[in-house]
Amino acid sequence: MALDARGQRVAAWGTALLLFVVLMIVTPRIPQDQKYHQFADRRNFIGVPNTLNVISNFPFLVIGIVGLVLTIHGNNFGFSLKGEVLGWAAFFVGITATSFGSAYYHLNPNDARLVWDRLPMTIAFASVMAVFIIERIDETTGRDSLVPLLIAGAGSVAYWRFANDLRPYALVQFVPCLAIPIMAILLPPKYSHSSYWLWAAGWYLLAKIEEAYDMKFYRWTHFVVSGHTLKHLCAAMVPVMTIIMLSCRNVRNERQSLLERWKQQLGGISSSYGERESIVQKWRRYWNGRSVLDNETEALVQGAPLHPKL
Repeated sequence: MALDARGQRVAAWGTALLLFVVLMIVTPRIPQDQKYHQFADRRNFIGVPNTLNVISNFPFLVIGIVGLVLTIHGNNFGFSLKGEVLGWAAFFVGITATSFGSAYYHLNPNDARLVWDRLPMTIAFASVMAVFIIERIDETTGRDSLVPLLIAGAGSVAYWRFANDLRPYALVQFVPCLAIPIMAILLPPKYSHSSYWLWAAGWYLLAKIEEAYDMKFYRWTHFVVSGHTLKHLCAAMVPVMTIIMLSCRNVRNERQSLLERWKQQLGGISSSYGERESIVQKWRRYWNGRSVLDNETEALVQGAPLHPKL
């Protein structure tokens, strides 16, 4: 029996919950490594501990406020659905709050302060996932998933803090990072400029690499800037990409996935290459024919007398 829309949503949430329970059963607990708090750059400028790791959060504040104002004031992004406004507003609130939470944590890195660094990020992860569902799948499904996703994000941070287990938080952080690029490629978008989703994912991937190689980047830059500081700056490019996308995009009359567009572009390149080949072949035939003509002309000239008889 076919399920209605509500039944499909319940089935999807039930499947996700079942997979989560199975994953929690079959995977080992991931405790918080205390070495995480030992960052490469611990310099103190102007009386601020870990100065660069603290002040590098300032771009989140500026970008978050700009994005929030543009979202809720005057419909600058041309939203056509109420769920989009709620989702994007929550996203930019999370970005703005990240600036305060991360700066607070880096002043004195420890588990208690890390809660306030991670909590705003889960707001951003959850809300952007809901927005993507609204745009690519269904507005009702995405709007209804916003609050559960926000609760799941906050719950993952709480579970880590009290159970010292990072598995739920890792899912909240990395599932959107994998799902959004895949869906951006495979699912047809409602709006144009959807390639900016991939740019955002690329910046976030670069940020995670810089975070993982904190000390190596610090050494590579001759102890000027650490990988974690660069991570903050690159991660701030993610909301920048979304603001550019929201400002430039428009509703597409013909919905076409990035994968389909790439296939068409590759087909066009192949056909134009074939045309170039045919032109080359035509020139070859032309020059071959001309060389034959030149040979015949030369033979006639050589066989003819230099001075005609009078």
